[in-house]
Amino acid sequence: MEKVQGENDTERWDRLEEITESERGIIKETWARVYANSEDIGVAILIRFFVSCPSAKEYFSQFKHMEDPLEMEGSVQLRKHGRRVMGAVNSVVENLEDAEKLTTVLSIVGKSHALKHKVDPVYFKILTGVMLEVIAEYYAKDFTPEVQLAWNKVRNNIYTQVQATYKETGWKQ
Repeated sequence: MEKVQGENDTERWDRLEEITESERGIIKETWARVYANSEDIGVAILIRFFVSCPSAKEYFSQFKHMEDPLEMEGSVQLRKHGRRVMGAVNSVVENLEDAEKLTTVLSIVGKSHALKHKVDPVYFKILTGVMLEVIAEYYAKDFTPEVQLAWNKVRNNIYTQVQATYKETGWKQ
């Protein structure tokens, strides 16, 4: 995430950012193109995530032993998880106007990852950053600074809400 002039990075991740109506439109328009190719992009996101952050693979018994990106790409389990990730992001995008539904969606994801999977919440920050990198590469012409700013707000809000859920569950870092 780019540093916003005059803001402390830690403070930015601790609060929700307002997403304007115009930005919601930008996000939905961008996401419609991305989601049309969601399986391949979901796989690309997870491969980049696991290559750049191999420690994250420890949470996935089915493919934690995989080192080769081509092997990962062919993994049925990785593809399935990629679809799940993209489906969760789709739920976020679909509910941008409804804070209560959005909180519910991210609470379910957060509780599952905190209580069932025991995943460190920092991986949400890393994964959403990788997601934006991959989307920016696949859709370089469309990923203008205005689009990037809108998506950075989504990324921040996902992480902030998931982190809040982790705190509610009593997660100890």
